[in-house]
Amino acid sequence: MGYLGEDIGKLGFGMMRLPKLEDGSFDHELICQMVDRFLEAGFTYFDTAWVYGGSEEELARALVQRHPRESYQLATKAISWIGYTKPEEAQAQFHQSLERTGAGYFDFYLLHMTGGARTQAYDLLGMWDFVAGLKEQGLVKHVGFSHHGTPEELDQIISEHPQVEFVQLQVNYLDWENPVNQSRACMEVAARHNVPVVVMEPLRGGLLADPPANVARVFAEAEPKQSPAAWGLQFVANQPNIITVLSGMNAMEQMEDNIAALSGFEGFTDEQSKAIDAALAEFATFDLVPCTGCNYCAKSCPQNVGISGAFLAMNAETMFGRHVQEWMNWGSGKNPPSACIECYSCEAMCPQGISIVDELKHAAEIIG
Repeated sequence: MGYLGEDIGKLGFGMMRLPKLEDGSFDHELICQMVDRFLEAGFTYFDTAWVYGGSEEELARALVQRHPRESYQLATKAISWIGYTKPEEAQAQFHQSLERTGAGYFDFYLLHMTGGARTQAYDLLGMWDFVAGLKEQGLVKHVGFSHHGTPEELDQIISEHPQVEFVQLQVNYLDWENPVNQSRACMEVAARHNVPVVVMEPLRGGLLADPPANVARVFAEAEPKQSPAAWGLQFVANQPNIITVLSGMNAMEQMEDNIAALSGFEGFTDEQSKAIDAALAEFATFDLVPCTGCNYCAKSCPQNVGISGAFLAMNAETMFGRHVQEWMNWGSGKNPPSACIECYSCEAMCPQGISIVDELKHAAEIIG
């Protein structure tokens, strides 16, 4: 049995970026195949959220209605800092999630994206007591939160709310010493409090799965048969105090590669650690926007700017020299960076702390 008495396995299925058909609907048949393969491989942790548009409903169809409830663990999240002023407004999300999924209960329930004013919103709305009550009622087995703030904030939250059983953190080798995300420092805070970690963004929104040629070359020379994505997943799985590592898989090929990477994984060698250091040295030659494509920013943009698409285009131009226009329709929002009116509403939503308005100005110079 793993952390918290749950037999999960080191790979978790992140359901924020599920595959879609050309008409924008979920590719239900493929998702069912991926769910089945994931369970067949011995992994059981599925992660969604109230705010992942349609994900909870699709999870109900592909997982809950097709597999015994005791055969998997299900995690979802409440996002209570989106303008709510009354506790009952925030609490309603839990009941909506339960109805959408039809799961009966959640194995893991999280307060979504703490840090700064977002943490204060949870405090003011009494959400910590609310989720503790859900556990007492048997509607939630384990209570935790996902954190996109500083190590100091993380330490304060855990200290003030010792009832939390786990925390979800952004951890990957690119962010390990990043002064914004501070993966290593946050991991150390969690370990000091003896709070285990669910890892999100181990591949930095897919960037580490398809890195630029100079980075990919480092890994190919070190271990030709292993994919860059496997290197990223194994780096994280090698860390102590890990419950599971979420991967936002949206193709069967990704599923098979991820399963191969973490099935029976026993740890990094010294040579593998040196390869990670060499890859980081190559990444340091690029000036990248640290966007993971979560698209929280897009939900607050009054101009429907394709923010994540613009940043992906800029990064692709920097790393691969590809024409930027081919990337512009990726993610939410359809208007170009030049449509930005500098209202700054997007920046309050960004987990990565990106100066979005300034970066969009730069993107407008390149893209228009």
